[in-house]
This record gives sequence, C-alpha cells and structure tokens, in this order.
Amino acid sequence: MRPNPTLRTLCAAALLALLPHAAMPADDPTTDDPFQWLEEVQGDRALAWVRERNAETLKELRARPDFEPTRGTMLSILNSKDRIPAVRRIGDRLYNLWQDGTHKRGLWRRTTLAEYRGAAPAWETVLDLDALGAAENENWVWGGAECLGPDDRRCLVSLSRGGADAVVVREFDLVDKAFVRDGFVLPEAKSDLSWIDADHVYVGTDFGPGTMSAAGYPRQVKRWRRGTPLSAAETVFEARPEDVYASVSVDPTPGLARTVFTRAVDFYHQQRFLLQDGKLVPVDVPEDARFTFMHSAGRRGDTLLLELRSDLEAGGKRYPAGALLAADAPAYLAGKRDFQVLFEPSATRSLTGFTTTRSHVLLNILDNVAGRVEEWRRGTDGRFVRRAVRAPSPGTFALASLHDPLRRSDPLAEQYLMSYSDFLTPDTLFLGRTGSDRRATLKTLPAAFDATGMRAEQLFATSRDGTRVPYFVVWPRGARADGDNPTLLYGYGGFRIPLDPWYSRAFGAVWNARGGVFVVANIRGGGEFGPRWHQAALREHKQRSYDDFIAVAEDLIARRITRPERLGIEGGSNGGLLVGAVMVQRPELFNAVVCQVPLLDMKRYHKLLAGASWMAEYGDPDNPADWAFISKYSPYQNLHADQKYPRALFATSTRDDRVHPGHARKMAARMLAQGHPVLYYENIEGGHGGAADNEQRATLQAVEFSYLWQQLGARP
Repeated sequence: MRPNPTLRTLCAAALLALLPHAAMPADDPTTDDPFQWLEEVQGDRALAWVRERNAETLKELRARPDFEPTRGTMLSILNSKDRIPAVRRIGDRLYNLWQDGTHKRGLWRRTTLAEYRGAAPAWETVLDLDALGAAENENWVWGGAECLGPDDRRCLVSLSRGGADAVVVREFDLVDKAFVRDGFVLPEAKSDLSWIDADHVYVGTDFGPGTMSAAGYPRQVKRWRRGTPLSAAETVFEARPEDVYASVSVDPTPGLARTVFTRAVDFYHQQRFLLQDGKLVPVDVPEDARFTFMHSAGRRGDTLLLELRSDLEAGGKRYPAGALLAADAPAYLAGKRDFQVLFEPSATRSLTGFTTTRSHVLLNILDNVAGRVEEWRRGTDGRFVRRAVRAPSPGTFALASLHDPLRRSDPLAEQYLMSYSDFLTPDTLFLGRTGSDRRATLKTLPAAFDATGMRAEQLFATSRDGTRVPYFVVWPRGARADGDNPTLLYGYGGFRIPLDPWYSRAFGAVWNARGGVFVVANIRGGGEFGPRWHQAALREHKQRSYDDFIAVAEDLIARRITRPERLGIEGGSNGGLLVGAVMVQRPELFNAVVCQVPLLDMKRYHKLLAGASWMAEYGDPDNPADWAFISKYSPYQNLHADQKYPRALFATSTRDDRVHPGHARKMAARMLAQGHPVLYYENIEGGHGGAADNEQRATLQAVEFSYLWQQLGARP
C-alpha cells in the first residue's frame, strides 16, 4: 500500500470497522464456488492452506540473494530514529505513537511543542503497548484515543488484537497514565464512542442481534452513563437495517455546542440530524456533501463550511460539485442560503482537504496533481478574504491546525503544521502561522537514497474514450527510454482518493536506487480532479479506471520507457481489484502483479465483512442489472485455464477485517487449480495494512520487492 506522508490528518477516514469473522461451511453444496471454504478465516483447513502457500513463497524468495538485504534495508528504514514523529495535539502536549526495533507495538508518548522543535525532544511515555501486551498476554495494536476537553485528562483508548479494525475500548487517565478503575470499557467490536461529559458517552457498538448493519457497523447510538452496565444504556438514535451505519458527532465548544447524528444511507450519502431541545431536527444539507462548523471569538464567529460532491442550486444560484462554500451558521440553520465561495473547481484544480484555525480556513489544493495552499481570513463582518500561501512546489502538502476551540485563550489558535514532500524530496515539517509566509522548520526527514541524477516528470496517456490521463514517472540515475527499464506501475482509482507525489524511502532505496522506474497513474475513480474524476468511474463506469490504467501501461511501452517483459503493476485494496482486473483483461502487457489486500470476487464482495458498505462504489451483485456490468470485470469470475497470465503475487492478512482475506485466497487457489503459477503470502496479523509491527512490514516488503526483481530482472 502507498506509504502515508506525515500528517494525513485532513483525510476523512473511510468506514473501516467490520463484522466479526463469520465462518463459511466447507464445500457448501449450495454454491458453485469450489473454493468458498477458504472464506472461513480461522478455519483449520483454510489456515493449513495458507501456511502451505506461505512456506512455498518464503522458501523461494528467501533463497534469492537480495531478500535478506532488502529486508534489512526495510527494517532499518522503518526503525530508524530519524523519522519525523507524527503528532497530534491533546491539551498542552503533542502526542505520538512510536514504533522501532525495541518498541515493536509502540510507545504512546508526549512532549511539548517547545521540546518538539528541538533536535532531541524529551518524550514522556504515557502507555507502553509492548509491556501492556506482555502483561495481558495479548497482541495489542494501537487503535487511537478520543479525549475529553478542555482539560483532556480522560481518554477512550482503542486497542486492536493483531491490527484488526475491531477494537477493545478502555478509559484511560492521562495524568495517572493508567486505565481508569471501573471506567468505561467495551469488549471487542466495531465501536464508536464520543464524550458527552465526564460521566456520559454516546456509544455505537454490537449490542446484540439486529444492532449491526449488513456491512458490520453499529446502527444504533445509545447514551451511556458512568457506573451503569452497557445493557442499561438508552437508545437515542437508530439507522435503518439497510443503512450502512449510525453515528454521532459532539461539538462541545462553549456557547456553540452542537450534537449531530448521522444515518449513512450508503458510502457517499448521509442524512444528518441536529439535537435541539431534546429533539432531532434534520439538517438541510445535500446528502453527499461534507459540512463542518467553524467557531471563533466574536459576534460573527459561527460559520458553516459546506464541501459539495454534486451541483447545488440554492438562493437562485448554482454551485458546482467540488466547491467549498461558507455561510453564517445560525442564518443557514434558520433557512437562509447566502453563501460565499471559498473554492471553485476548474478543469485542473480540485480541493483535496481543508482545516481551520480560529479565524482562517486553510485550503489544500491540487492543480494538475501538484499541491497549492490558500488561506481565507474571516473578517469581523463574517466575510472571508483570500491569500495565496507561498510554499514549496510542485509536490504534496498535508495541513493540520493546532487550534483548540475549547480554549478561550489559545496561544496556538493561529498556528498550524504543514508537511511537504515530492518523489525526490524527503518530508519537511513546518510550523506555520496564518497571515504570514514565514514558517519554522520543525523536522526534516533525512534522505534514504541518493537522488543525484534521478528525475520525476509528469506525462499523459490517452484512454480508450479519449480522456487524457496524467501519470508520474520517477527515473533512476542514468536511465533512458531504451525499452528495457524494469518498471513498476502503481495505481488505486477509487473512493475519490488522489495519488499525489510522495517521498517513499522504500521505493527509492530498493527500487529506484537499483535501476527501477517507478510510475504512479492518476486514473479516474480517484480524487485528483475532484468529484467529477471520481464519479466518472463509479458503478457501471468502473471499467474506465481499468481502461485508464491500461492506457498508461501502453503509453509506457509506446514511449519505450519499458516493455511488457519488464513491466509490473501493483495496487492494494481497491487498487488490488484494479491490478487483478487489468491482469485478467490484458495479461500480455505485464510480467509481474503485486495484488495487495484485494477485492477480487465481486460476486460475493458485498457478503464479506465491510463489503456491503461499498455498493455505492461498485454496485449490487444481487441486482441483475448491476451484475451485468460487474461480471464483465470481476477478476475471480473471469479467470480462464486456457489463458496465459503473468505470475502474480497475492498478499493479504488473516486479521484484515475490512477486505476479507478470502478474496486473495480464492483467487490464488483458482489460478493454481487452472495450472497458473502464482505466489501467495498471508500475514497472520496486520489488519488491512498487512502488518502489525515493523518486522512484519519489513518481511512483507522484502517478499514484494524480491518478487518484483525476480520477475522483472535487474538491468545488466
């Protein structure tokens, strides 16, 4: 999977927690799928098959002379002390989860901003995950914390067994640095908790039969009082059985406190309700729009920010999909529709995220997949004034506000963190202040490889329907377009997630540095050009993603950057579906396929774990009209014994309770049964990320890179 740059705090989290593993009967006589028994995640027969495949793969790849050096390089990078600690502000401190060779599962630790600015911050350990796991005989993996402001002493800490999305939740005291005796505790499940006050929380979890959606998310929200059993919690909101989930968001800002309940109709559409005087009042916003409230001091300090996913007609005006609008919040809730446009998309520009300080909105913009930053300052009249921020270019930014709206006097109210990187420039983390282009450099990631003589360029391919598709090429030192470069093409193309430039120490150190060309395709289905780019490859149009990816591959060959024998492809999750579909459709174009934690059986994906939540992206296979287009690209159903395919590597995790490991298992099993050689590797832990600690990550990456060099070969 693509490594995340420092500070991905603006990216909206996808729906990630899922149903407990459901056992499937072996050799079910009601199905025509002879490999459905591999869907039994913890079944003895299925795990025996997994261990046999793992042993075969590791025996072959470990015999290569580059395996252990690659694993050593990866482990050194992952455990290096010079990484930039990703931080989150809680109260007056900055918190970080740190993993290295000594602390494999991690230290949750904290420091001050003043210390963090120094070369060697003094970190205070708050919770040692390795020690906790050893004491409790559990394989705990950090799942995050939700803390109660403004004193930020009590937190709801989530712990995952082996990296799964399902978590155990326990109340934790940041002063005592210990779990609270008789505090709030939830058993393992896909759960969502929000503080109301010190003695009450809203909770969504598995309350018993009928309380979880078909996708495996809570569909009930209850109000739970401290000291009472969970069974006594009062139901305050409920989604319909066919919905994806129910959730709640609590904004405790003094004088502007609001509680919003959400009913997710599907992955992209939600109905929101505002709690007013004990009653739920519908919020009149488009179901596919994102909205948030921005608070600051002053009479006009309450603003509603509305990010559109589709066109909006309001107040006699039309606002395009992808726009960001601002309105006076009380006036909007009263029915007035007076918007100020803070961002309007164009053919090349899209909004990839935004964050707010006390009086500014910071926009993270992509222009032809190159990052730009703008800030909008709110005046005393409630109107905003734009200012372009001078910053490095043309790479990728991530922004995170340090403002705490619960503090009336906040010294960090107008400060924010900004990270910048591109394919050849290591991440730099800055401390910025609104209204100024001056910023302090907090941390710089040391180079993991020598980029001298390397270059990155943006090219365009023409897809089947004439659409221009951009892609990036990262050239190793001395490479030229001679048609003989080992080349790895990476893609995703779904859920409006953009693939903008990032600095990958792994790809740079063990791929580019050894003479490999790295290519990133910005295909439809992603978010590189806003909602229109994503929606162009939804449902019945999903094939456009695959056509775009194929067009990039063909363009690489036509430009003599590589040839099919030297071309490999890689993708994970939805990207695993991408490379699986493309491998089946155009096998002659490739000689290597790294298919990570993939969806592959699109006839049953909606019945496996969180799959039902993604039908807005792919369609419903049980609907004949939808299956008519899904069936044309579903990789598992389109395998043929008489076709020649590149030898693929399928990688997944037993503990992935988001995308079912049965997808990868069954695909590999069917290919083997048809006589196609494949490699398969399944980490027993790791969740959807594929690994639970750095040693597991290093082994997984060594498997993948050793396989790629084996298939594509080094340059003479």
